[in-house]
Amino acid sequence: MESLGIKLKTAREEKGYSIDYVCRETNIAGRFIEALENEDFSVFPGEPYLLGFLKNYGAYLELDVNELLSLFRSYKIQEQPVPVDELFKTPSNAPRIFGRIAMVLVVLAAASCLVFFLLQNKSQAGETPSARVPAQYTMNADFMERRLYPGDTVLVPFGDIGYRFELSGIGDTVTFATPAGPLRLDLSQEASVDLVSDGSSSLLITVADFARNDVSSGALLRFDLRTTTAETEIMDIEENLPGSPVIVLFSSPNAFPFTLQAVFQGYCLFRWEILFESNRAGRNEQYFQNAEELNIQAQNGIRLGMSNAQAVKFQVIGGGRTVVLEAGGPGEVVVGDLRWLRDEENRFRLTFTRLE
Repeated sequence: MESLGIKLKTAREEKGYSIDYVCRETNIAGRFIEALENEDFSVFPGEPYLLGFLKNYGAYLELDVNELLSLFRSYKIQEQPVPVDELFKTPSNAPRIFGRIAMVLVVLAAASCLVFFLLQNKSQAGETPSARVPAQYTMNADFMERRLYPGDTVLVPFGDIGYRFELSGIGDTVTFATPAGPLRLDLSQEASVDLVSDGSSSLLITVADFARNDVSSGALLRFDLRTTTAETEIMDIEENLPGSPVIVLFSSPNAFPFTLQAVFQGYCLFRWEILFESNRAGRNEQYFQNAEELNIQAQNGIRLGMSNAQAVKFQVIGGGRTVVLEAGGPGEVVVGDLRWLRDEENRFRLTFTRLE
């Protein structure tokens, strides 16, 4: 029977997902993904967390979650039986003799370690360990991931104001002091922060990794700034057709994989082609009907074509965000490119450009 770890790893590889890509899509830390696939369950802070991650990861890979839980329980109750002939062997005196010798050696070694420890402590008496100086960081891009320790602060510039976030404690949860008041987050939990009190989510904070009540390990945190201008900005870029409007969906220091989700609301002939990926070259074409759905994953870009732009609704998912894409109006035949472009400031922008 296929083991739990092999089943998870095989399903991920068959879908062509890397561990880094799965981390971004599921907000599960990479070390936990690797631990599940390697069946190294000792890295999880407790079985409830392990089962939670297993359910989420299994559902993401479209596997039978109940079957995965059964495989995990079978793994736990497995015991290596003692061969029957070993039970009837006459015990030898040799192990007793060697056991006594080993015990004497262990006692002598323990005594030596104790003496060394006492001498070491005596030599270090009166010395005070240097305290860690809290660090201060500034978020200079739309996304930042960093391991923080109690007392560390992150300054988040938004508009003309800098908002200060301090990691105030690590216990059963991670605690922040924020401009809006205290905030507590558990492992893999995320929270939206409204920086300007306009009812919208300006900043998304995610706890990617931490050990309970272990201050020395810190906490791995992700800060994802949601700037409205990056989602609504329309501009002309010289690399595209003159005068052709470019819709900017995401802006980031680095390009990242994304998913185009298409939900059809009527009869539509839909064509798509993955751009700049030699192993996925070639155009696809299919007729879709009402309530059908298509998800396309890409690294660099997708060329789209549709017989009726009103018959399909798009969402672009990537970097922990989801943006609605309006490709065209009622009855329009639309062809366009959804792809990453680099601007004059050396930043990457995920854009949609109609080809007319």
